[in-house]
Formats: sequence, C-alpha cells, structure tokens
Amino acid sequence: MQKQTTYKDAGVNIDAGNALVKDLQTITQSTARTGATAALGSFGGIFDLAKLNYKDPLLVSTTDGVGTKLKIAQQMNEHKTIGIDLVAMCANDLLVHGAEPLFFLDYFSTSKLNVDQARDIITGIAIGCKQAGCALIGGETAEMPGMYRAGEYDLAGFAVGIVEREQLLPQKTIEVGDLLIGLPSSGVHANGFSLIRHLLEKNNVILTSKPAFDSPFVYLYEELLRPTKIYEQVQPLLKNIKALAHITGGGLLENIPRILPKHLGVVVEKKLWSVTPIFQWIKRLGNIQDNEMYRTFNMGIGMVAIVAPHDKDKVTDAIKDANIIGQVTNIGNGQKQVTIV
Repeated sequence: MQKQTTYKDAGVNIDAGNALVKDLQTITQSTARTGATAALGSFGGIFDLAKLNYKDPLLVSTTDGVGTKLKIAQQMNEHKTIGIDLVAMCANDLLVHGAEPLFFLDYFSTSKLNVDQARDIITGIAIGCKQAGCALIGGETAEMPGMYRAGEYDLAGFAVGIVEREQLLPQKTIEVGDLLIGLPSSGVHANGFSLIRHLLEKNNVILTSKPAFDSPFVYLYEELLRPTKIYEQVQPLLKNIKALAHITGGGLLENIPRILPKHLGVVVEKKLWSVTPIFQWIKRLGNIQDNEMYRTFNMGIGMVAIVAPHDKDKVTDAIKDANIIGQVTNIGNGQKQVTIV
C-alpha cells in the first residue's frame, strides 16, 4: 500500500506555522493602539478610523524591505533587530509626509520555517511598531521549499498612516533662506549593503573582527546590524517643519530633491556635522569618491528637515544632536538641486 503524502512531506509544516502565530499573540498585542487591537489570526487586519479625532484626513501608505542587510543577519544567525529595520524603513517614509503611523503588516518568506528564527524577527518587528506608535495587525508567514537555500528568508513591510489634509508634507511654502536641519542616523541603516558586502569580500574583512574604527560594539557585524533609527520624535514638531526627507537609497544627493520645488535647490555643508566613523572606514576601504558616498549612504544624517529660520531652535532644542547642515537656495530649473561643499 502506497504511503499517504502530506504537505509536510513537501517541506511545509502547517502545525509549526500555527504554533508560531499562537506564540506571538502576546508580543503583537503589545503593539495595540487606539483603533486596533493588534490581534492575529483573522483573514485581514482591521483598523477603526472612527476612533481617531481627525477632521479631513488623508491616508498615506508605504512598502519597503531591508535590502541585502538580510544577508549579514543570515550569515551571523542574528535576527533580533532586522525587524526594527523593516518597520523603520516604512514608518520613516510615513513621517516625511507628516503622517501618524497607524498600522503595519509584514511578509516573511522562507524555505523551511525555523520557529526560533521567525520569533526573533517578528519580535523585532513588534519592537519597531511600538517605537513608531503603530499596531502590528497582521502579516504572512510563507514556507516555500525550493525558493530559498537553508536558513535564508526574505522580508517586506507595509504601513499605513494618517494626516490632516492641510498638514500634509512637503508644504508649498519652502523658500530661499529656509534652513536644512540634519537628524542623526544610528549608523548605516538599511541602504548600501550590496556595496558594503562587496567591499568586505574584496578586502577579506571578517564580520567577527573588531571594527577598525570607533564603535561601541565588539564585532563588526554588530555595528552593521545596528537597527535603523525611527524618527518618531519629529511627530510633535511637524507644525514647525516645512518638509522632511528620509535619507535612504540615493543618499543626500537624491533624496533631498524629492521634497523640493523644481525652481529651488540646497547647499549642504559637510563641515557642519561629523560623518559617522563607519562611513569614513567604508570610504577608505573602497577608495570611494565623495559623490559616490553621498549618493549611496546617509553619511550620518538619517533625515533632513526644512524649516523657516524662526523655527530652527524649536527643532534643534527638541532633538538631540540635530543641527543645521545647509540652506535652501534659488538653484533649480534643471540644474543640480543639491550642492555639497
């Protein structure tokens, strides 16, 4: 008699997936907020907008991943903070529109479900959601044998926020003389890792070696996996800010123009902040030109705010280590909109 075949024989363990969801109930419910209970297990996540006191709201949505930073986490079998990165990449994109993050969903796919690994990842996602003030209301955990090698996985995140129509950023009032305030990054964040990994391999740098630059960490991989900063502290300052740029892929050179009117530009002065030591090390390791560094990495500035001169003190006093890094100019009309001097 032929043996009966099950889904588990094909590499998909439904029981393990169900156990994971049950195990994570307490963690996800800790992200509950007004409008969402953050309970898992339904076919869809529900958010009650009527619970919020908005008059003329707009919904803002984002989706993102963490790029090949995942490869560092997988290589070192260290997964506790990569979920924070995932939330940060989405939540920060909501914040630049002046939006309050409401809820988050994740997509986690792997060849074979490792419950401990998945628990670490989703716990990190919940920590990120609590930092951002949004509820983790659902997600998908997919086992896909043959799509990934053993131990590999992929992540994607989806977030929705809300903003009053009249408070949507960027504002149309940006003008010559407005100031750029740089909000410090926590490190590399989640961009440029394909270049970093290329340099590590090319120069035979070991991830478990001591960082060759000033760092609070014992091992290089710990510095590289330092989670992306979530800029929730800008929320109460939005009335004093005209525009925000999240400095992700494309660096300062390509992200600042996304919030500028076409007829305006900015001058950014490098001497006005200290470039994080890890970027100085990356530059030396690859003999990388300044222009390439500033269009690949955040260079120590994770977000840029544009403010009127009379509002600068309100922002710099409220956010530790934030400082003026440049100003808005009349450069524009097809010319390069960001000049770094």
